[in-house]
Amino acid sequence: MRTGTIGRGLGLATALAPRLTGIFMAPASAGRAAPDRAPAAVRAAAPAAFTHPGVLVSRPQLDFVRAKVQAGAQPWKSAYDQMMGSKYASLSRTAEPRAVVECGSYSNPNYGCTDEREDAIAAYTLSLAWYVTQDSRYAVKAVEIMDAWSAVIKDHTNSNAPLQTGWAGSSWPRAAEIIKYTYSNWPNAGRFATMLRTVYLPKVINGSNSNGNWELSMTEAAIGISVFLEDRTSYDKAVSKFRGRVPAYIYVTADGSLPKAAPGSGLDTRDEIINYWQGQSTFMDGLSQETCRDLTHTGYGLSAISHIAETSRIQGQDLYPEIADRLRHALGLHAKYQLGAAVPSSLCGGSLKDSLGPVTEVGFNALHHRMGIAMTNTQTLTEQQRPAGSNNLFVAWETLTHANNPN
Repeated sequence: MRTGTIGRGLGLATALAPRLTGIFMAPASAGRAAPDRAPAAVRAAAPAAFTHPGVLVSRPQLDFVRAKVQAGAQPWKSAYDQMMGSKYASLSRTAEPRAVVECGSYSNPNYGCTDEREDAIAAYTLSLAWYVTQDSRYAVKAVEIMDAWSAVIKDHTNSNAPLQTGWAGSSWPRAAEIIKYTYSNWPNAGRFATMLRTVYLPKVINGSNSNGNWELSMTEAAIGISVFLEDRTSYDKAVSKFRGRVPAYIYVTADGSLPKAAPGSGLDTRDEIINYWQGQSTFMDGLSQETCRDLTHTGYGLSAISHIAETSRIQGQDLYPEIADRLRHALGLHAKYQLGAAVPSSLCGGSLKDSLGPVTEVGFNALHHRMGIAMTNTQTLTEQQRPAGSNNLFVAWETLTHANNPN
């Protein structure tokens, strides 16, 4: 199993943490319509009333999916069949909860890490299966898995604990939202909420100064958990983290000669920033802080950005306009090279590693289908990869849930 960062990232974070500089920035518009530029810390984002289900998928989106599957329409039917044929949809699955999940760098040690992530994805998968089929067996199994974990888990430990908590904590509230608000029988929903509040939220709410995919995944978990808990304070704090991190994860030329630094990162010299950007010193629209590391980790970050913006849109304050220019450039740049374009020597020494994974559907649907932005490379890659499956970490079934979904 691939981890989301390595000891190098942790060492960098530890070294820089004491050198807080308080560098704040507003989201860049790259010459487009200027967003509200009030300081992120004072810009409330949480809705007066939360929308449920409202983490990554809404009821109108789910209704759209169910109608398409029932009609046998593509690509939704093939995506649904893929999901239902996966291990995550099995009605014979037995949850494997642990009191303490211990996750080290490079998955060493891995005590419950894979089990937790995959059980969380299974709960989400089963909740989708329940909604599409209205077969209560799937809801019962999702509840069984969530109840098993909420009865046992107390903590996450070791160096990858924040990322592990972010990954599992991104999937759990998606499942919980669908079950709590569309299925009538979950007596232990309150205990599950307590688990999210006491075990998961404290590990993710304060973010991370490691590689950007860490903080973005942690922020995704914090946003989803806040929706389920209807915790406006935590929601606002997570959105503030997001607004600081996205401009520090995706570069656009309007930023100037160097990428922005995340608030509190301690990065305040050119050499420090270039080192943090994997040694890349030539910057172009859409470059990610982890592009020169590999496309897979970059995909984690872009996916979390899309997920957070999607949830915010469901909750009534759409963050897509603030980050659309960055996200469209990032998806397009990386799709272009994954599709086979020659990598110039000025980009990561002329070589890129790995692939983005099944992470483009949500952002592509939002930016292209809803906002009308032309995204030729992203469209080609997205359509080539359909149906998008799961990365077995925190991404699952996004062709099913978000392909051409207008809601």
